[in-house]
Amino acid sequence: MSTYSIGRLDGSTIALSEEDVSNFSKSLHGELLTPDSTQYDEVRAVWNGMIDRRPGLIVRCHGAADVVQAVNFARQHKIRVSVRGCGHNIAGSAVCDGGLMIDLKLMHAVRIDAMKRTARVEPGCSLADFDHEAQAFGLATPTGINSTTGISGLTLGGGFGWLSRKYGMTIDNLLSADVVTADGKLIQASKELNPDLFWAIRGGGGNFGIVTSFEFQLHPVGPEVLSGLIFHPFEDAKQVLEYYRDFVAGLPDETVVLVVLRLAPPLPFIPEKWHGKAVVVFAACHAGDLDEGERILQPLRSFGNPITDVIGPHTYAAWQQAFDPLLTAGARNYWKSHNFEKLSDGLFATMIDYVKQIPSPHTEIFIGAIGGQMNRVEETETAYPHRSSDYIMNVHGRWETAAEDDACINWARNFFRDTTKYATGGAYMNFLTEEETDRIRAAYGPNYDRLVEVKTKYDPENLFRSNQNIVPGKVALS
Repeated sequence: MSTYSIGRLDGSTIALSEEDVSNFSKSLHGELLTPDSTQYDEVRAVWNGMIDRRPGLIVRCHGAADVVQAVNFARQHKIRVSVRGCGHNIAGSAVCDGGLMIDLKLMHAVRIDAMKRTARVEPGCSLADFDHEAQAFGLATPTGINSTTGISGLTLGGGFGWLSRKYGMTIDNLLSADVVTADGKLIQASKELNPDLFWAIRGGGGNFGIVTSFEFQLHPVGPEVLSGLIFHPFEDAKQVLEYYRDFVAGLPDETVVLVVLRLAPPLPFIPEKWHGKAVVVFAACHAGDLDEGERILQPLRSFGNPITDVIGPHTYAAWQQAFDPLLTAGARNYWKSHNFEKLSDGLFATMIDYVKQIPSPHTEIFIGAIGGQMNRVEETETAYPHRSSDYIMNVHGRWETAAEDDACINWARNFFRDTTKYATGGAYMNFLTEEETDRIRAAYGPNYDRLVEVKTKYDPENLFRSNQNIVPGKVALS
């Protein structure tokens, strides 16, 4: 009888019999894949092309009962576990070598209650899946800015985007969640039920269990928003960045503007002579009255000598997908991020210097002006603590071939190092790469010790460790 060699929590392997694996498969409504399955390579692939790991088994869950079976099987055999929603996380934590990958991608139902303005969302949903259903009723909740992102990982890490200045982070709009914990129990977490778990999953990542359903508060949004891009020549970068700093300081909560430095992509609305040249880009969105948005954004549109201005009315769902063509799956990605309370002249000078050396036409630096409702929540109210930061920067390294790895990664690391003195020292968990375990404590700041307590209560053996891991008390991380 053949056996399956599966990685365990302590780093060793266990030889599971064909009978063990067959019985596990029969207990599922979904499908169990092995390395010999035809879909194996397709399912184990994630968004970041640098991640190439081979699970010993993959369980494709069709519902919460399958998740319970998978967790019980992993705990019984002390198997290393990873959990995939949409596989979009930069660190590639959705897939582990040798262990059991619990794939939730087939759980992608969305149910809208238009009267209560709530949504029930399964963990395999992308932001596009969510928006498609909610926008049919003119509703939305704050999520991210790339529609292929998974709702599960985004939410568990915090979540912010075009609506966050007005309505807060994704976690600020989470009403409840159904969670399978490490002991194989399906429980509900909310402010009334298991409030310690509810607090922890709002920013604490996948450390505490597997969420099988999210309940969100929805808000009237769209169907149209005033949104779009303004491209400026890089030779004007200093003045453009200084103007950006002054402009965003006085914006109402309905308006968000990001600034991006990169090489101009070959998009049809950019004159061809600018393709491949360094530019500074404003990305703006006003999620309120369109006429009021025109008035608010007019000074931004009148400033300087823009290359092109494509701001106008767009459906909210379409705007959420505007950056998807630049962020398709399979490219090699490496990120570095900082939080800022202010944007200094020294930071701008360093950004300009590094863009002159940018190693790939797909690489960019973006700064998002956040604040608003995000800042009106106390730092200990949710696991995500960085409520005083008004800006988040992501150094988004992206390129095509392994031969470019060293140049692109070193550029990102050096830029991160040279801008650290301007930053708060905090971090946004969803932007951390797999190597940045030394930043976990800083990412959680005053909430870290409480997170350890919750982790110890719900996952004392650290079954859920394929993440930016919070180690339970008195348990060594293998």
